Amino acid sequence: MTATPLLTALTARAKAKAHPNSPHHTCPRPRPCPAGTLADRADATVVRHADTVAKAHAPTTTSTDLTPRLTTATHHPDLLLPPLTPTPVPLHGRLVTFWPYGTPVDPGDPDAAPWEEAATLLARLHLTPALSTLPPMRGPAKAAQAVARLRTAAAPPATTAPLLHAWHTLPAWARAEAPMPDTTTLCHGDLHLGQLVRHPAPDGPWRLIDVDDLGVGVPAWDLARPAAWYACGLLPPEEWTRFLDAYRTAGGPAVPADGDPWPALDVPARALTVQTAARAVTKAMAEDRPLDEVEQCLVDACVRMGSVPPQLPSRSAK
Repeated sequence: MTATPLLTALTARAKAKAHPNSPHHTCPRPRPCPAGTLADRADATVVRHADTVAKAHAPTTTSTDLTPRLTTATHHPDLLLPPLTPTPVPLHGRLVTFWPYGTPVDPGDPDAAPWEEAATLLARLHLTPALSTLPPMRGPAKAAQAVARLRTAAAPPATTAPLLHAWHTLPAWARAEAPMPDTTTLCHGDLHLGQLVRHPAPDGPWRLIDVDDLGVGVPAWDLARPAAWYACGLLPPEEWTRFLDAYRTAGGPAVPADGDPWPALDVPARALTVQTAARAVTKAMAEDRPLDEVEQCLVDACVRMGSVPPQLPSRSAK
């Protein structure tokens, strides 16, 4: 990976934050601290040095939106990993935040996936009063961005058409074209297993990370990715049941306490399916390769969705 000015400066900031009292911010001997780049994408650059993580947020991130999200994480360290400082700092035109390092979910050990812990944290988050200054949860906006990128990709019409058709069957709020029907519930906005870490590392309790999409909105969106995986056959029924049961046991408000959860989940799950399929197709086109088995499964799910209208909760805004 080629170092950019942002990456170089961010790495230096992380090291300085990790060793504020040592001469020239040097690592203690005899061995260097664990360090490296955790992510380097257009929407986020993340580096680690020792027990400190520095994140440069997306260029479009504003302090007005990010600060109440950081404040929320600071006030609820039993749910969200709290930042080391609650105020972002500018660096090369980006806002930067600093976090304690946490141990992520091991993708090589699916049997140890913390489905119950994730569901319980989500339920507790959804029951937590939201700051009045929090912006809307960004889930629908991110789905709309993925669809917009799909439109500009050089994908065959036969591939894009079912995705766009499934997208347009969704209510306007799920396409980020109208306000969400819930404007008070605190939501994560982008829940998947990569959004959990153990803190303190290596084996502390699980905490939710990544507040970039945190906000108020429809809580079912936070259950939508595992629901979509289950509906597409990518998540075993046993794991989906563990997740759903744990959420209900913790009193989560996104679905009824018993009975069929799907009227509440169907629209968000469809939106996440289209979003994930759109990203998959766009990526495959950029890499000049055919869709792999999982990616094709997502496209096939969009084909099926297009022939069956989505279920809408009785109070849903169309």
